Amino acid sequence: MNINSDLEKYIQTNILPRYDNNYIGDGVDRVEYVINRADEIITENNLIINADILYTAICYHDIRFDNEEEKHEIKSAEFMYDDNFLNEYFNQEELVIIKEAIEDQRANLKSEPRNIYGKILSSASRNCSIEQCFERSYIYGKNKNPELSDEQIYENAYDALNKKFGNNGYAKFYFKDTKYDNFITDIRYLLSNKNNFIKAHKDYINKNHI
Repeated sequence: MNINSDLEKYIQTNILPRYDNNYIGDGVDRVEYVINRADEIITENNLIINADILYTAICYHDIRFDNEEEKHEIKSAEFMYDDNFLNEYFNQEELVIIKEAIEDQRANLKSEPRNIYGKILSSASRNCSIEQCFERSYIYGKNKNPELSDEQIYENAYDALNKKFGNNGYAKFYFKDTKYDNFITDIRYLLSNKNNFIKAHKDYINKNHI
């Protein structure tokens, strides 16, 4: 993305360090992942967008306060909207677009995102490899419910990922994306057999010492 250099410097200096407080898996590396995926989606679909708007939405989209998962997208959107520095780069209409994009990012959103930036952000923030699903679901389970055994975490991960990515899963995607299509095919095949899924999950976690 071709970003305004002053805007990019401000965000990298003042916003991205806030991700250091997030759980492992939801830090700055995750923001960079979403930026890269957004670039891939834009390229594959020949989308014409305002790079500053999209970059800002991505960089503010997952700021956690005390690592609270519930309504984090609403709090992140409010945090962005209240950042007076952004008034130097965006008009009121553009700030509303960014705010709506952040609010509409979640995979379980009942309706479609209200603008193209929300659709790109929502799509780009989806996992697109089984390994990502294994790692993120395990870390999330450990952090949210440290009292659970690994076996319980694997069970919960299977249930959660099946609801999200299974044949009738709630995760939505809004653009042509070859990488995501291949991922969906692979994970649905693995999810079709619970025992095989849990074994593969366990083997991956143990092999990578997570």
